[in-house]
Amino acid sequence: MSENTGFTMPTETVELPSKGLLYPSGSALSTGKVEMKYMTAKEEDILTNLNYIKNNTVFDKLVQSLLVTKINYEDLLVADRDSLLIAARILGYGNEYKFQYKNEAVDVDQEVVVDLSELNTKYLDESLVKPYTNEFSYELPSTGTKLTFKLLTVKDEKTIERDLAGFKKINPQASPELSTRLKTIITSVNGNSDKSVIRDFVDNHFLARDSREFRKYLKTVTPGIELKFDLYTDNYTEEGIDISLDSNFFWPES
Repeated sequence: MSENTGFTMPTETVELPSKGLLYPSGSALSTGKVEMKYMTAKEEDILTNLNYIKNNTVFDKLVQSLLVTKINYEDLLVADRDSLLIAARILGYGNEYKFQYKNEAVDVDQEVVVDLSELNTKYLDESLVKPYTNEFSYELPSTGTKLTFKLLTVKDEKTIERDLAGFKKINPQASPELSTRLKTIITSVNGNSDKSVIRDFVDNHFLARDSREFRKYLKTVTPGIELKFDLYTDNYTEEGIDISLDSNFFWPES
């Protein structure tokens, strides 16, 4: 019989940028909210686990450990997963994130302080999709080709990583990341959802100008937290600098 210690684990409800509208209606994720617990020493063990760091699974293990809502973790959209990482950082160490940024304009390292609670969240535009269906539509401006596409899940990302690792073994000089991602994101071409048709289209018929416009559109419809900050000094301003979600993100003052 387990002993009742009398301790209660505080939790918080976190809203998903997707609003839950891109998950099947029966999924717990379709509510648009998940419950997470605060970080403890157990999660700090995860963050310092060298095997997890080496295998690039440390953030996956962290989020899975913090989730109270019962879900299939790999079903999470990458955009929603990243928002949970931000929430985990805030629940673990507070809103303030200090780090050193290399200011190339004056060739010095500067300490930057970002309030993570003030980062902008871009929520899904509900008019773009049929509720509880991860499918968007886009017509290519140059050729008029009609595409449907989806936003990537954690599972999709893992599949892409495995595919790229396989390509690297065959040809160490190869770097087909863009085309590999497009083949996963696109779900149909002119109504045809056959995988071989999609692969052929991306490799042989997807004009560079259309690919660029498609990726710009993809970025505009993708929800998520905008991981950017503006740097202001007495004689220099730089806007829209990216905040990296790396291991240092979870270790303040290190």
